[in-house]
Amino acid sequence: MNNLAERDRAVIWHPFTQMQTAPVPISIVRGQGSVLYSADDREYLDMISSWWVNLHGHAHPYIAQRVSEQLQILEHVIFADFTHPTAVELAERLLTILPQNQSKIFYSDNGSTAVEVALKMAFQYWHNLGKPRRKVVAFENAYHGDTFGAMAVGGRSAFTAPFVPFLFDVEYLPVPVAGQEEVVLQRAATLFTDEVAAFIVEPLVQGAGGMTMYEPSILDKLFQLARQNGSLIIADEVMTGFGRTGRLFASDYLQEKPDLISLSKGLTGGTMALGVTTCTQAIYDAFLSDDKFKTLFHGHSFTANPLACTAALASMDLLLMDETQASIQRISQQHSDFANQLAAYSTVETIRQRGTLLAFDLKAGEQRSYFNNIRDTAYNFLLDRNILMRPLGNVLYLIPPYCTTNEQLAYTYEQITKLVQTI
Repeated sequence: MNNLAERDRAVIWHPFTQMQTAPVPISIVRGQGSVLYSADDREYLDMISSWWVNLHGHAHPYIAQRVSEQLQILEHVIFADFTHPTAVELAERLLTILPQNQSKIFYSDNGSTAVEVALKMAFQYWHNLGKPRRKVVAFENAYHGDTFGAMAVGGRSAFTAPFVPFLFDVEYLPVPVAGQEEVVLQRAATLFTDEVAAFIVEPLVQGAGGMTMYEPSILDKLFQLARQNGSLIIADEVMTGFGRTGRLFASDYLQEKPDLISLSKGLTGGTMALGVTTCTQAIYDAFLSDDKFKTLFHGHSFTANPLACTAALASMDLLLMDETQASIQRISQQHSDFANQLAAYSTVETIRQRGTLLAFDLKAGEQRSYFNNIRDTAYNFLLDRNILMRPLGNVLYLIPPYCTTNEQLAYTYEQITKLVQTI
């Protein structure tokens, strides 16, 4: 069995995949920039940054060089009672670009865990103060990850159905999309009591929930309501962080800043797994005590892995370059121009954009779920034309690496136009 895809099917169980009916996986053997190369010599434009993680293009030589150099110095060290230069430098540099109220960095290994840590910090913060709070408020249709705490604060769906009996209860607010702001504010006024430990949101853009977008002004008002009763605010910026929304963080659009922020995906430029949870000094101080039971008992074997921290430092170098910031604005403008063109098609509705994120709905009648058949039609149509996009049901979206050229964008837009003309 020499074929890579056949060997894969013999031994591997893939994520979010019904293995009995799924097609044979596409074998990718290398990548460069925004292009993935398959074993049969096909090229695929990666217009979703391979699950939203890739910022600067595949196999970026600068990140590869930095990680290679670090491999010769220190590959890993326990992070309890020990530290190392790359972890300290990354924390220092992150705090210079995050909202100014953020004070401490806690390392983990992925986005779900970064959310888990934020929730544990929030619950234990109140416990350590001797004022336990057990309620969480979240948005409907949210997605915060696939571990149990992250599932609990996400929307209930087919993805969480088998696990609902094991999830803690959450109070949900409708997403404050245009026209629904007052309804959401009225509902929030009843939910934010002194029993609420935290309010968790994907700021400005709900990712897996359908790329639903809403305005900073309404989120500021909701944060103010939450703070009136002391609730902590968690911003899940796993997807929106590191320039995706046009600014370094979605929180940069807000006047009210979160108390905790969860980061991952683009943190290392898509090179290695790494998660971060940041918090204010007040939250950190609530864990300082002669009482060891007030310790934050969380960690894992690869906490602050030096290689991953090095990749993140290299990615940050690239992200903060004037050239990269100009590319973020260039892609944002290209998306905006294409959005105006899409508005002419009757098969397209609810076009929305925030920075390098562009999304729209394909008209699909009443069925708008993740399992809508139009998803497979659109996915295969674009894949046949060498474009990797992964629709969320009837929602198509683009979230390309920042190195994506105008020519690559133009080709993608052209194929999407053909798609919307044929469905």
